[in-house]
Amino acid sequence: QVQLVESGGGLVQAGGSLRLSCAASGRTGSTYAMGWFRQAPGKEREFVAAISWSGASTLYANSVKGRFTISRDNAKNTVDLQMNSLKPEDTAVYYCASADTRRVHDLRVRISEYGYWGQGTQVTVSS
Repeated sequence: QVQLVESGGGLVQAGGSLRLSCAASGRTGSTYAMGWFRQAPGKEREFVAAISWSGASTLYANSVKGRFTISRDNAKNTVDLQMNSLKPEDTAVYYCASADTRRVHDLRVRISEYGYWGQGTQVTVSS
């Protein structure tokens, strides 16, 4: 059974940084892309960043490009999201997700392509 557990959320002032981490368990013998999504109150869940199994391919939403960095450690089954220069509009519940892929450099960006989700971690950025 695949489980994803996020950690690292919290309250930070605008301009500050946070590092989210997601630990995956139960995934063996397969390649999978990882992604981060977020959902603000009253809004739909949206894509934030994704990384391929190999780590060679990454993709970011325009709203976070240049401020957030996604990385992964396959030996530890973890994926991190380093968030810098945080803005109040980054306030949301952040979810990590996992998607099966056939090729090690493949990415996934659509919510419907991700089969496994964590429970989410709250990030609040005060102005």
